[in-house]
Amino acid sequence: MKIVILILAMMTGMGASIKQSAKEMEQVKKRLELNEYKSYPNLLPEVEIVAPAVE
Repeated sequence: MKIVILILAMMTGMGASIKQSAKEMEQVKKRLELNEYKSYPNLLPEVEIVAPAVE
């Protein structure tokens, strides 16, 4: 019975560790993508006002 409890505890610990690692990998992936965009120029469209001024 002790062996079964020990195995369950180990499996729970490994599951929690894997879940935390997956969450950290997702955060690192997002950070890398944001850093990649920093090297690009401003990608917002330029707006030119062509209407005549109202007096």
